[in-house]
Amino acid sequence: MTFKLQAISLADLKIMALSAIPRSIAARIAEDALPPAFVALRALSLIEEGKSLYGCGTFYIVRDSDQTIVGSCGFKYPPAAGCVEIGYGVSSSCRKQGAATAAVQALLDLAFATEEVNQVLAQVNLDNAASSRVVQKLNFENSGVKLDEYNEPAVQWLAHKRRHA
Repeated sequence: MTFKLQAISLADLKIMALSAIPRSIAARIAEDALPPAFVALRALSLIEEGKSLYGCGTFYIVRDSDQTIVGSCGFKYPPAAGCVEIGYGVSSSCRKQGAATAAVQALLDLAFATEEVNQVLAQVNLDNAASSRVVQKLNFENSGVKLDEYNEPAVQWLAHKRRHA
């Protein structure tokens, strides 16, 4: 099965920021495939600040065979010291099909296509074995456990440009 990323439009982000589903995609989304409202709000705020794709790019994960939106992913904040953080999620009904791996690989390709990024960070909750397998498959290195932005312990996984070039 193959997947592609589709940029989420500004109009759709504004609707999702209100915890609503954009009508234009309502017929083709898997349950819980859209980013939560706080993600849309963060992206909108960064766009308003004039940040680049690598600071606020938010994408649908689309299954090629039927154009179903199975999840979402993106860059959380602009790069700092050559590192950009990613986030991703896939509908529970669409897991174990390669969507997360394809999405993270596409984010790596986008991030490492710029001189601005040398590392990509994925913070994974300690109990999220599936996400840990995704980043391990893509040669991320475990750099230890730290508290994330919500004061939850998370494994810090780093991908390095030199390994993906």
